[in-house]
Amino acid sequence: MTRRTIAILGATGSVGRSTLDLVARAPDRFEVVALTAHRDVAGLAEAARRVGARRAVIADETCLAALQAALAGSGIEAAAGGQAVLDAAGSGADWTMAAIVGSAGLAPTMAALASGGTVALANKEALVSAGALMTGAARRSGATLLPVDSEHNAIFQCFDHARPAAVSRVILTASGGPFRTRSIEEMRAVTPAEAVAHPNWSMGAKISVDSATLMNKGLELIEAFHLFPLAADRFEVVIHPESVVHSLVEYIDGSVLAQLGAPDMRVPIAHTLAWPERMATPCERLDLVRLGTLRFEAPDLARFPALGLARRSLDAGGGAPAVLNAANEVAVAAFLAGEIGFLDIVSIAAETLQCYGPDAPGSIADVLAVDAEARRRAEAAKKRYLR
Repeated sequence: MTRRTIAILGATGSVGRSTLDLVARAPDRFEVVALTAHRDVAGLAEAARRVGARRAVIADETCLAALQAALAGSGIEAAAGGQAVLDAAGSGADWTMAAIVGSAGLAPTMAALASGGTVALANKEALVSAGALMTGAARRSGATLLPVDSEHNAIFQCFDHARPAAVSRVILTASGGPFRTRSIEEMRAVTPAEAVAHPNWSMGAKISVDSATLMNKGLELIEAFHLFPLAADRFEVVIHPESVVHSLVEYIDGSVLAQLGAPDMRVPIAHTLAWPERMATPCERLDLVRLGTLRFEAPDLARFPALGLARRSLDAGGGAPAVLNAANEVAVAAFLAGEIGFLDIVSIAAETLQCYGPDAPGSIADVLAVDAEARRRAEAAKKRYLR
């Protein structure tokens, strides 16, 4: 494989660390031009030194002096601030990992797409909030957009991109999270510590809570709609507790193709990092004999209404998905802070979604305006649920 220049946006998060692990194992194949982080100076400096990055960027400008001190003598350039993050995103790297969590990743991801390289998308919120704008930006620049989420990456590997009319439906799998078998009453008492303890995947706190509510799968449903050329009603979700079958694609002749693998994010990351080739990973190999059984269930929308809420926002279109995403971020943050209960997350999102505007955002500024207004309304709704 030709040596590639790469940038990692969100290098100290879960996906960023997994990407760095793969890069460090193949130093001859990759040259790291930029790493970014929000406030984790120590993590960013350590990562930059380990992979010999040209530049390290910290989003919080107050952390610049600490970053410069941590990189002293390394020859690695230190920078700080929102514009510096955008500059790193648009640096023209051959391959960029877009892994900044939440709406904060929207503008940097757009900057990476505008540069025309390959963008590995791990920030589902950006595509949920501005899907049409992002796919349009990729078309205009000639950028290649590769999905990193295990479900979308699985679909990408099984989908006949040259003949999409041959696809009858796409089935996204969901683990069901840590509360798959709990009653509504039992979920009322769920703590943040319980919600972030995912049974299969090692992820950040926010995405772990989203997995526990099934909001994560709802956002992935919207993301899949923007990534693959099918009507919204041809995307389905099935609960698969083992997280071994990552998604399935059904064809009009009845054939169903599925991508299977251990629940390790380094597998889909490696696929995008080496695409269209393959690269070795240290990930556990799938042992079907030891596994023995794969289970599948229909999602329970009564106990997990977030999935239905996401479906309604997709059908509504316009600014609804951006409103849902913003309200969910506010509610999840409040839950993690101990301010509201677990079931209140979806209630706040549902209340806020009633205020969505029907017009489709025409620019990133429009998306950010919708996002800001949704956050304001979600904060107001949150007050009614405070403990």
